Amino acid sequence: MPTVTERLTDAVGKRVDTGRAERDRVPLESLAALDTGPDRPDPVSLLQAQDKDRVQRLVPIRHGRMRATPFTFYRGGAAIMASDLSRTPSTDLRAQLCGDAHLSNFGLFNGADRQLVFDVNDFDETSPGPFEWDLKRLAASVTIAGRNNELTDKKIRAATKAAVRGYREGIAATLARSPLAIHYYRVDVQSLLEQDEKLRKRSRKAVDKASRKDSVKALEKLTEVVDGHRRIVSEPPLIVPLRDFDGEIDPDRLRDLFDRYRRSLPPHRAAVIDRYRIVDIAHKVVGVGSVGTLCLIVLLESDDGAPLFMQFKEAAHSVLEPYCGPCGYAGTGERVVRGQQLMQSTGDILLGWSHFDADDREIGFYFRQLWDGKGSADVDQMGPTRLVRYAAACGAVLALAHARTGDAAAIHGYLGDDDTADHLLAQFADTYADLNVADHAAHERAIEDGRVPVADE
Repeated sequence: MPTVTERLTDAVGKRVDTGRAERDRVPLESLAALDTGPDRPDPVSLLQAQDKDRVQRLVPIRHGRMRATPFTFYRGGAAIMASDLSRTPSTDLRAQLCGDAHLSNFGLFNGADRQLVFDVNDFDETSPGPFEWDLKRLAASVTIAGRNNELTDKKIRAATKAAVRGYREGIAATLARSPLAIHYYRVDVQSLLEQDEKLRKRSRKAVDKASRKDSVKALEKLTEVVDGHRRIVSEPPLIVPLRDFDGEIDPDRLRDLFDRYRRSLPPHRAAVIDRYRIVDIAHKVVGVGSVGTLCLIVLLESDDGAPLFMQFKEAAHSVLEPYCGPCGYAGTGERVVRGQQLMQSTGDILLGWSHFDADDREIGFYFRQLWDGKGSADVDQMGPTRLVRYAAACGAVLALAHARTGDAAAIHGYLGDDDTADHLLAQFADTYADLNVADHAAHERAIEDGRVPVADE
């Protein structure tokens, strides 16, 4: 009778063969394909369609941030790329996707044990889909970032291939692990820094800064004391406290929103929230692509005065859903939370969801701690060596996230053991970077023509 190890090895081998067989339907060479024909949807119109359900006074800020560089435009253009990817040959090798896996959506955060972890850290667009869609989004972001940093074509290509290689090797490494081991495995920051002394020296400042980011630090930066009461500062249009909304938002409905969030938590987490009371709420503009969505911060305080800053952020439908099918959850907030929990082994213990009943629609939200060791790399300042290392690390953690829900052995079989996929996806990324430049220029023309409003912050 075969041993357990032999049976496992045989099962993995069969799944690897399944991935190789997928090449008959979607040849590996098709990874480089990109359809830019005349029937391609207008990129500016895709962005404007998203604007319709956003806070209109903030929409010009969104476009102002996107116009800055081709890289900032790319960061805000997940809907454009989702449309483009839907027009390319796609595998049936599905996983829970980030949906917006560009370089700036990876970073640091505190695990449940308060140790810093490096992982995917943005899940606004998460939904199931073909694994390579995330990988293509990551690869293209490396090329676009390298161009933005004025690196040579050779250095840019090396960094882009490093991202794909990091993914391939990361997927391969999971084949020897059980599903439980994959779930528990994580990339802690200390082990990442120990891999390279130069990386450690350059990154220590960012790590130290992230480790100090918590609710106490947020209290110092985001609040003031007026007449003996702590309240969130007003810095319009980026931070607007609820007291300045002139009745636009009903406080009772916000409390209902918070109560629904509490009910989404398991009892032992809800018990933590029950020790706090709401002190103040404000709208806070964040990110690039998220600008214009409802994003509020809430200051809570325990009976003994300990602060807790939470963020609740509007969750729209994923940009992937029109092409990959429904996410499978009743609400958009739950989609984001469940997707994050599927892709991450550790994360915010207070992560939950809720919804707000607006006059004409239900608006989903997800809740998380505002500052919980969060930190991100300054991609705009990366030279060629740092970009290679960072891109490889992003590829590796993306592979681990996909392995938690996808068939890693089949993905490994499809991508193969050599660097063919690295070259093909670098080719795709180069082509897509050119397309992104053209889209950025079209966006700029739309601004100049008055079709798209912009505003300085």
